[in-house]
Amino acid sequence: MKIQSQKLDDEMSFKLYMLNRLIQQEYQVFLAPLHLTYPQYLVMKILMEGDGIPVNVITSRLMLESNTVTPILQRLEKQGLIKRGYSCNDQRQRIITLTDQGKNMRQEIADVSSLVAESLREKDTSCETAHRLEHMLGEFISKM
Repeated sequence: MKIQSQKLDDEMSFKLYMLNRLIQQEYQVFLAPLHLTYPQYLVMKILMEGDGIPVNVITSRLMLESNTVTPILQRLEKQGLIKRGYSCNDQRQRIITLTDQGKNMRQEIADVSSLVAESLREKDTSCETAHRLEHMLGEFISKM
């Protein structure tokens, strides 16, 4: 059975792309005062879960190539939030650690998710709808 070509607005991938862009815009309102972009925020969230992480773990979690993550790490290092070092066991492996300044942002970064959730609630997006979407997306991602 041949699948019909769809208009752009009918493409599921386009709707997911638009949803991603809109959610990132919501986040950016709360990330701007922290001087973080959304990708930098994601890296910081990973480091808040466990400090001293190899770059390949970060790239794997974000499903990105190292040549995409490296500039993000360089900017975070330039901001004084992380340090890039080498593994004692394998000098080829880069280890990313939070600086004291980065660690001091722990609460602010933790608050961002709550602030975004509150902002979405104010737009009449219920928690139940968001949780259902999160569950469906998680299932879809695991099957891909």
